[in-house]
Amino acid sequence: MYMVTIISAPNVPMIIEYGVDQPEEVCIKVFAPRKDPRIPSVFWVWKSVDFQERESYDMLGISYDNHPRLKRILMPESWIGWPLRKDYIAPNFYEIQDAH
Repeated sequence: MYMVTIISAPNVPMIIEYGVDQPEEVCIKVFAPRKDPRIPSVFWVWKSVDFQERESYDMLGISYDNHPRLKRILMPESWIGWPLRKDYIAPNFYEIQDAH
């Protein structure tokens, strides 16, 4: 497993793409609903996808069925929301105006 690509845009289902760095390359695309993105885990096929699945759960809120350790990996457990989604609004975020 060498890459996981996730495309997130408002009003469009999420697209999760797995790529394998082998002579016989495989690309798996999965369309997940934005409301509750849930897809099967490939952890039991490729153990190295552990970090990528946990990161995409933490940043985008994608749940992976049958993943053994699916929990936040970068953000604190108490964090609310999914920071890399286009519709995410940061808590206590103040826009800096005229910052030149």
